[in-house]
Amino acid sequence: MAKAKPSFICQSCGAVYTRWQGKCESCGEWNTVVEENASGGIGGGPQRGRRKGTPSALLPLSGELEEAPRIVSGIDELDRATGGGIVRGSALLIGGDPGIGKSTLLMQTAAALSRRGHSVVYVSGEEAVAQVRLRAQRLNAADTDVQLMAETNVEDILATLAEARRPDLVIIDSIQTLWSDLAESAPGTVTQVRVGVQAMIRFAKASGAAVILVGHVTKEGQIAGPRVVEHMVDAVLYFEGEGGHHYRILRTVKNRFGPTDEIGVFEMGDLGLREVQNPSELFLGERNEKAAGAAVFAGMEGTRPVLVEIQALVAPSALGTPRRAVLGWDQPRLAMVLAVLEAHCGVRLGQHDVYLNVAGGFRISEPAADLAVAAALVSSLSGAPLPADCVYFGEISLSGSVRPVGQAAQRLKEAEKLGFRQAVLPSGSPDLPRTRDMVANEIEALPDLVARVAAGSNGSEA
Repeated sequence: MAKAKPSFICQSCGAVYTRWQGKCESCGEWNTVVEENASGGIGGGPQRGRRKGTPSALLPLSGELEEAPRIVSGIDELDRATGGGIVRGSALLIGGDPGIGKSTLLMQTAAALSRRGHSVVYVSGEEAVAQVRLRAQRLNAADTDVQLMAETNVEDILATLAEARRPDLVIIDSIQTLWSDLAESAPGTVTQVRVGVQAMIRFAKASGAAVILVGHVTKEGQIAGPRVVEHMVDAVLYFEGEGGHHYRILRTVKNRFGPTDEIGVFEMGDLGLREVQNPSELFLGERNEKAAGAAVFAGMEGTRPVLVEIQALVAPSALGTPRRAVLGWDQPRLAMVLAVLEAHCGVRLGQHDVYLNVAGGFRISEPAADLAVAAALVSSLSGAPLPADCVYFGEISLSGSVRPVGQAAQRLKEAEKLGFRQAVLPSGSPDLPRTRDMVANEIEALPDLVARVAAGSNGSEA
C-alpha cells in the first residue's frame, strides 16, 4: 500500500501545498501553513476509491412546494437582511468580531421563532447549557421551547437531530468548534471546518431545515477559515459595529435568495438588541447644524435610503508630508477627491492635514458620497457651515464632472421625510420628484459646487 503523502494547508485561506513553508503565497500570511492528514475529509476514509456511484432522481424544474419557502422571524431588521425571511433548507453564515452580539442576536431570533410555533435547536460549542440559559434569562427568552445542545462532534449532532422531530431551524455556535471523525486534524483547522460545514449543509438540504452557522473573524474582519465555506453556504452576513457606539449593523454580502448589500440596524441595550426602524434619525441624532465641515449624505444601503453626516477637518500642516486620516470611507477615494479639487477647482490642500469621519461609526462603500465629501472639505477649508437643510449625493469623475447615481428619488424622499428642504445632486438624474417642499439644485461639474459653497461663505461673512 502506497504511503499517503502529507499535505500542508494554510489556516487562513485554505491553500494546499506539498511541503511546509513559512509564508503562504496565496494570502501572504506568515506561519499559517500546517501539516494535515491528506486522507481526512468526506470521501477520504479507508473505503475511498471503492464506492460505486448511486444514481439520483431527475426532477423537473417546475413543481409544487410542500411548505412555505421562508421562515419569517418577526424581527423586521433580520427579515430585511435575509431578503424577507430565512429560506427553508438553506445555510446561512454569520460572522462578526468577538463580543459584538452574534449570540445575542441568534438567541433572540430563536426565541422569536419559537413563539411563532417553529421548532428551533440551539447547538452551543463554546458555552455550557447553564451559560446559554443564563443569557436567555437576561434576554427574556427563557420562557420559550428552544431546545439546547452543548456538543461539538458533527456525527453526534446529526444523530441527535435525526432522532428528534425535524426542526425548522438549527443554530450552530460556532463552526470553529466543530470536529468530525472523518478528519484527523484538530478542531478549528481548515479541514475540520470544511468537513463540519459540508455535513451541516447536507443535513439542511436533505431535511429541509434551515441552518445558521456562526463564524469567527480574523483581524482583517474576514470570516476565519477557508474562503470556500462562504461559497458553500447560501447567504453570508456580517454583524458589524464599533466599540464606542451602541448600534449594530447586520450586513448581507451574499444571498442566493434575495438582494445583497442589504442591512438591518439594531441598537444594543441592557436587555439585548432593539430594532432601529429609522436609522437616519439615529445617525443624525447628535448633529451640530452650525459646525463647518459637516455635510449630510443621502446614501443607499441595498433598498433602504440612509442619511448620515460626513465630517471633515482641514488644518494647516507642520509636517513635510500632510496627513490623511479616514474613518468610515475609502482612503484612496479621498485621495482622488482631493486631487480633483486641486486640479480642476483650484482648492489648494497640499499643505493641509485632512481628517474625514463618518458620524456614528457608519461605513460607506458607494461612490455617491463623493459630492458630500467634497462639500465637507471645502466647507472646512473656508470655515463656513453648509446649509442645515441640505443633502448631497453624486459621483465625481477625474475630469471634474459630476455623474448621476441611481435611486435619486428614494434618496430625496427620505431626506424630505426628515425635514430637509434642499438637495445638491448631479444634473440629469432620472425620475426626480417635483415637489414644492424639496428644492433640487442640479450641478454639472465640481467647480459649481465650490462656487456655491464659496457664495455661502461670503454671505455668512456679510
